[in-house]
Amino acid sequence: MGHTASSNDRSTDVMSRRPSLLYVVKQVELAARSRMDELLKPTGITALQYTALTVLRRRDGLSSAQLARNSFVTAQSMADMITSLERRGLITRRRDPDNRRALLISLTDAGHELLTAFDEEMDALEERMLADLTQRQRRDLEAYLNRCRTALSDVPPH
Repeated sequence: MGHTASSNDRSTDVMSRRPSLLYVVKQVELAARSRMDELLKPTGITALQYTALTVLRRRDGLSSAQLARNSFVTAQSMADMITSLERRGLITRRRDPDNRRALLISLTDAGHELLTAFDEEMDALEERMLADLTQRQRRDLEAYLNRCRTALSDVPPH
């Protein structure tokens, strides 16, 4: 009988616990990705592809591996993504002059135009997400999230 009571106590404790921050962060990420996918649907590109394009806008001439790391996808997913984006004329690949075996990826004019066309909508989405926060809270949130990302950046994947 004591066992049942302790099982029920544990069950109640688990039910009353707040969601972990990892869970909340994932929920925010999924909600943002879902809204981005909705916005991008007319273009036929996904939020993940859009993210890769924005990485290239900030850092031109990345290798596939570098782009995968900066876009938070696997190397295999990135290979498929690069093929698709290149076929659509949004990116181009060229030989690295310092390493003839490596290919460097860049946005095309069409890639830049696509990103520019969505800048206002993505800014509005971000504003919607942050609407209830003060400017100070926004700066703090960004700093905290960057610190969390840095803390996990050298953790090897399982």
